[in-house]
Amino acid sequence: MTEVLVLGGTGLLGFHTTNLLLDRGYEVTTLSLPVEDSSFLPEAATARFGDVTTMTDTDLLALLADKHAVFYAIGADERTVPPAPAARFFYEANVLPTQRVARLARQSGVQKFVLYGSYTAQWAEEWPDLGYRTRNGYPRTRLMQEEVACLEGAGEMDVMTLRLPYIFGTVPNQRPLWQMFLDMVAGQEGPAAVLGGSTSSVTVRQVAQAAVGAMEHGEHEGRYPINGYDLSYLEFQQMCLAAVGRDPQDAVVVPLEVMLPGYEAAQEQSTAAGVEHGIHLPDSARFQARDAVSDPAVCAVLGIEPDDVPAAIRETLTWCVDHPRETTGY
Repeated sequence: MTEVLVLGGTGLLGFHTTNLLLDRGYEVTTLSLPVEDSSFLPEAATARFGDVTTMTDTDLLALLADKHAVFYAIGADERTVPPAPAARFFYEANVLPTQRVARLARQSGVQKFVLYGSYTAQWAEEWPDLGYRTRNGYPRTRLMQEEVACLEGAGEMDVMTLRLPYIFGTVPNQRPLWQMFLDMVAGQEGPAAVLGGSTSSVTVRQVAQAAVGAMEHGEHEGRYPINGYDLSYLEFQQMCLAAVGRDPQDAVVVPLEVMLPGYEAAQEQSTAAGVEHGIHLPDSARFQARDAVSDPAVCAVLGIEPDDVPAAIRETLTWCVDHPRETTGY
């Protein structure tokens, strides 16, 4: 039986990847940060707990021994707003650990390395006017994360990156990140303004399929922007409103030039407070005014199956509403 290692096994992406790998006959070891309750992890997986940033090389090499593939589903995302400069924070959180693990994986004889990245790297390449390669630390370091992983593997270990968009689904004992959008619409009155763009979106099952497909069929240095559904921000806002019992028609598309001053003012407040968004708020607004959707055919090699993304969105939002924080503790 082929042995693989999933980093981030208790997280949304790692958990579903682990289940799919087990279904396909792989022997899975997971590494996750310690959690209070790990009973939801599948019994067939070997669960280990630790922090790759503090584990010794010796301990990591022991974990990597005899593994055919590593799935790297850990790191910081753009929701984190660190002290300025943000680029250094994301460099230390995402780039350096990835480079170290990829280097040790290659030394251990690992053949395949699947990196869970961000589709902001895709748009950094396609839309240079957004400054995603320069002034915005999060996508800038995501590009660097991809590059160092590929260079560490070159010649001995195939490295494939999933450029992940909006992802919907749940994992036990964790509140979906989409809770923040419900909080915003539940706490306001009147029109709920959105920008007129759209985004690629997928279910977490599709991410797992893409990850396993990348291991089985991907090419070294392959960078795969996956998409299962073109989701407009208007449609998503309408779903959020419906989930909290508001009229979906309260969602209103507002032109970028009307919204931009508010984003600029919020950015100035962040700067004054000494923090920096990984994607500057005005650039985020410009992004959301565009259609950031990729062609699913580009990633046909990964074997992603069709799925009902709108249903997954509604299920995710409904879970948030049905599990208030005061009753769950998370």
